[in-house]
Amino acid sequence: MDIKRLINDDDAVSPVIGVILMVAITVILAAVIATFVLGLGENLSNTAPQASFSFDYEKQPGPKGWNNSQDGDGTLTVTHDGGDSINAENLHIKGSQDDGAWDVITGENVTTAQHSTGASISAGTSIKVNVANSDTVRVVFESSESGSSATLSKWSGPSA
Repeated sequence: MDIKRLINDDDAVSPVIGVILMVAITVILAAVIATFVLGLGENLSNTAPQASFSFDYEKQPGPKGWNNSQDGDGTLTVTHDGGDSINAENLHIKGSQDDGAWDVITGENVTTAQHSTGASISAGTSIKVNVANSDTVRVVFESSESGSSATLSKWSGPSA
């Protein structure tokens, strides 16, 4: 083996590495440009808030002599337990029965705690709604900017 020739040899792997790096940079730039051109980057900032809700169901007593094991209506208290504060306009409580949705602001189908436009729903805030024993109730966040929605929490009635 000729050591002088090995030291003076200019052939190396650097051209191959250079080509690989150029291709990688081109692919990354193409992905970034495509994200902005197709508008995929706009939805990244419009994510649903992180909040937890608890549900407390109280069955309303039936008439005297009525079998209390039957299905009946009750009151569901939905409480914001913690997490991000949410604008009242963006928070909706939706049911599975014909009564549809309970409006947090106008108080439609809500028994207590209507909130004004611009109000912030934060930890400790509660709202009571009349529900059927077989209802399924969802707390839904609807973004006013992107029109997207996300279910934050869900409750199913005792006979749902």
